[in-house]
Amino acid sequence: MRPEALKLLVDIRDASSNIKDFTCGMDLSKYRQDSKSRAAVERKFEVIGEACGRIRDQFPDLFKKLDAGPQIIGFRNRLIHGYDSVDDAIVWDVITRKLPGLERQVIELI
Repeated sequence: MRPEALKLLVDIRDASSNIKDFTCGMDLSKYRQDSKSRAAVERKFEVIGEACGRIRDQFPDLFKKLDAGPQIIGFRNRLIHGYDSVDDAIVWDVITRKLPGLERQVIELI
């Protein structure tokens, strides 16, 4: 694997780990009340989405191995461009139900 591709995967892994750390011990209600954690989580999802976009553009064969690659990029775009209408329940669902699978995939690829 090229070093540039590895760096992008590591960025995704690290951002995923950060999100877990930022939300440890929280439920949706606590998450909604904590603007700092919401901002940090959204930023890290932006990093994940941007890294996936770069993988898609520069390493298409690797991108095919990310099951939710297109959805991740779409989620990033929604967070950035629809910043004023982000649904915390959807973000929380991604954190709790989808992020663990992405993290496992990325760790396997690394």
